This record gives sequence, structure tokens and C-alpha cells, in this order.
Amino acid sequence: MSADLVEARPGVYHDSVSLMRVSAVLAGLPGIEVAVVAMATELNLGLAAGLGFALPEAGQGDLLVALRGAGPAELETARAELDRLLAGLAVRTAQGRDEERPARTVRSAALRGVGDGAATLALVSVPGPYAFAEAMDAIEAGLSVMIFSDNVPVEQEVLLKRRAAELGALVMGPDCGTAVIGGAGLGFANVLRPGPVGVVAASGTGAQQVTCLLDLAGVGVSHVLGVGGRDLSAEVAGLSTLRALAALDADPATELIVLVSKPPAPGTARAVRRAARELATPVVTALLGQGDDLTRAAEAVLRALGISVPEWPSWPAPASPPGTGTLRGVYSGGTLCAEAELVAGSGEFTDFGDDAYTRGRAHPMIDPSLRLDALARVPSGDVALLDVVLGHAADPDPAAGLAPGIAAAVARGVPVVVALVGSRDDPQGLTAQAEALRAAGASVFASNAHAAGHAASLLAGAR
Repeated sequence: MSADLVEARPGVYHDSVSLMRVSAVLAGLPGIEVAVVAMATELNLGLAAGLGFALPEAGQGDLLVALRGAGPAELETARAELDRLLAGLAVRTAQGRDEERPARTVRSAALRGVGDGAATLALVSVPGPYAFAEAMDAIEAGLSVMIFSDNVPVEQEVLLKRRAAELGALVMGPDCGTAVIGGAGLGFANVLRPGPVGVVAASGTGAQQVTCLLDLAGVGVSHVLGVGGRDLSAEVAGLSTLRALAALDADPATELIVLVSKPPAPGTARAVRRAARELATPVVTALLGQGDDLTRAAEAVLRALGISVPEWPSWPAPASPPGTGTLRGVYSGGTLCAEAELVAGSGEFTDFGDDAYTRGRAHPMIDPSLRLDALARVPSGDVALLDVVLGHAADPDPAAGLAPGIAAAVARGVPVVVALVGSRDDPQGLTAQAEALRAAGASVFASNAHAAGHAASLLAGAR
């Protein structure tokens, strides 16, 4: 019979991304069925209660630990591992002089910087309700800011971006999952070679797809400026996109710009295209729903640079019988999901990276459990299409977690197609991941558009 370990640790704070990874490690231990390690916000307490845990007295500044395992021995092992992981995350307060003590606010930290070592960018990764205050603090201190946090109201996003424009700063986000600044990756970031292409992206996985294809073709990037998935909406009206385009246009290391977005608002798309035409630096657009797709955009970049378009890597399954039912997209990346639906033309698609699915739990690029559950429910005869995104901060071995679910789906008559987004130098190993997914029975493509086209063809061939 299962046993629970539930406790609140007063005054212990760590950012949500770090705690998501801790939860994922604990959930992978033998005999551990459920692991929730998160700040004791109302949302996370509700999540734990919904999982059947008896809640302790806890405030929002406390750390909530809720573990369910096969028995006391397994829970004690998990507790020891938790203590080890938290010790590694702990920020040790500097001893001695006041100036050595850690700053208590973003603004005070920024004001300490002087000379060439002064900070110019702040990364905000706190629960959505607290992101606005931290981001505004950074902007008022003269910093540009990347807001990794999601679930930030759009009205707050507009206020942040307008204030940043007044002060000459750039807001990347909210819900900005990917950026590369001068070769340094932030958030979910692939290992990319340096090069002449700058990217402005209202899409994290869209930027990853384009830059990884370019990397496979031998072309590197100068910067990847994520602006948040809502930036090209009617409400936000491209405030950060326009600033990011201007910044890359002024960058001597950037010879060509790629603009990537989820389907934008028509009026915003027109305004952004008009601004792009006025730049001195040529711009290639990949605005989904406007006749663009990510693979064609990467190919257009290569042609503009005078580089031959290669045959994009693929690893076909040994046998891929046609499906007879529905194409079911089970995605972790919102833009990849939107692109696949546009390319396939029909089917049922779910973006498990949407805010509705990430409240109180790890992003599906870290934790595959929701997608595995969805894959297990795909009926025989349907075709399953999913993405696997590599790089820093993502699952260190996604194929290991997904392979059993893929093999089970194939065994019951569900053809599985995978879009594998990654560079040759990503820590997970692009080829090793592709071969492991193929060995489980999936057909694997480096191009998401090609994966979606292949998945659709499996159904078309049966009709």
C-alpha cells in the first residue's frame, strides 16, 4: 500500500524551473509514484490536494514537499535525494563585508554593477502572479528583461513593454522559453554555432526549429531574441518585435534576420512586415498562417546566404503501415503544434506546453507524463504525431522516457511519427535520440513540417 510524505519547509525559496527538475528527478526514483516539490502557492497547494495529499500549514514563502511512494523506505530514500538536490540549489549567503552579501532586489543588484561588468539583462523566472513586479523592477533599473514566467496577464505585458520602450530596454516574454544572447543560451536553448543570422521569435520552439535546421546546414546565429508568444497579437501589437528587429538591424554581426511567429493578428503582421521592409538588413519571415512554414524559412535563409539546401535528416521506421482513422498531434511546443496542424490540414492537435497544462507542473519538454498518457489513449488505426525538443534545460534523455509509450502504441496498431528538433552538439545527442526513437518504432524527422506531411500521408494512403 502506498505511503505519503508531506511537509512544508519554511522560508526555503527556489525558482520554479529548478524545482520542476527536482520533482522530475524524484519522480524517476524506484518506488516513487508522485513527486511535487514547489513553492506553496495557492495553485500548487490545490494541485497537491487534487492528488490526494493531506496539506500542511504553509505560506507562499514556504517550500511544499509532497511525495507518494511504495513504502517508508522508498520515501526516506527520496527525502535524502531531495535534501541533496536542494543543497546543490541553495544560495549561500556571503559572509563578511556588506558589499559581498547578495542583493535582495533586482534593482539593487543592477545598481551595484559598474564599468564593463555591469549587468544589462535580467532573467525573471517566478510564478506568474509575481513576475510583473520583478520585471518592472528590472526595467526601472535600466535592464532589458527576459520573462520566462507564464500565466502573466496580457495587460501587464503591454505595460511592461511600453515602459521598456520609454527607457530604451527590451522585454523578451512573458512566456519566453528561448533566447541566445551573444552565444549564451537562456531557457530552453540548443547548442548553436556562432554565425550571421539573427532571429526574432514570438515562439520558443519555432526559433529552435529554424536555428537547429540552420545549424545542421552549417550556419550559425548571432542572437536569438524571443519576444513571447503573444507579442504579435492585436493587444500587444508587436511592441517587442519592432524593438528586437531594430536592435538586430543595428548589430554589425547580424547579416540577415529571421522573424518567426505563431499565427499573428493580421493587422500586427502587416505592421511588422512593413517595418521589416524598411530595415537595412534583409529579413526572412516565418509567420505561420501567412503561407510560411519553418522549414521553408530556413531554406530561404540558406539560399539568401548562397548556401545549398541539404536533405534534412530523417530516420524512417522499419515498417510504417498506413493509419485508417485520425491524425492526433501530441505536442510540447505551441508553434510546432500550430505548424503541424497547418501542414497536415486535418486532425486533432493538443499543445501540452500551453499555460492550461503547465500550471503547477513541469513543462512537457521536461516531464513527458501528460503526453505519455495522451499517447496511451490513441486508438488503434489512428496516427500519432509528436515533437521531441533537445537542448539545455530540456529532458536529458527524452527518448528513454518516450520509447516505451511509443513501442506500446506501435504494438497496438498506431503508427508514430516524431519531429526531433535539435542540433548536432546538443547534450542529449541528436543521432542517438533519433536512433532510440526509431528503435521504438517511430519514424523520425529533423523537420517538423516534413514529419507532419509524412504523418498525414499515412492516413491519405489508406483512403
